[in-house]
Amino acid sequence: MKKLKNESELYKGAIEAGMRYGEERGAVEFEATDSANDKALYIYRLLVHDKIIQALPEDQVSVKSIKHKLAIWHSKTLAKKASSR
Repeated sequence: MKKLKNESELYKGAIEAGMRYGEERGAVEFEATDSANDKALYIYRLLVHDKIIQALPEDQVSVKSIKHKLAIWHSKTLAKKASSR
């Protein structure tokens, strides 16, 4: 797993975008007391369920791999938005 350039910023953006997606979809209401890791796991599972991203093998699911997967998803989402302008 090669680290992305600006991965931490992409991950933060992915959490915000994922929270927005989940709340607009009506699937979840995040609380201020929810940890970042809990949010990341829920967003990851929701995106996999909705077939937006491909699931990792269960033995490879970890906080680090989920953060990386969400950062990749967000970078691709940003690229699609930039190319559609």
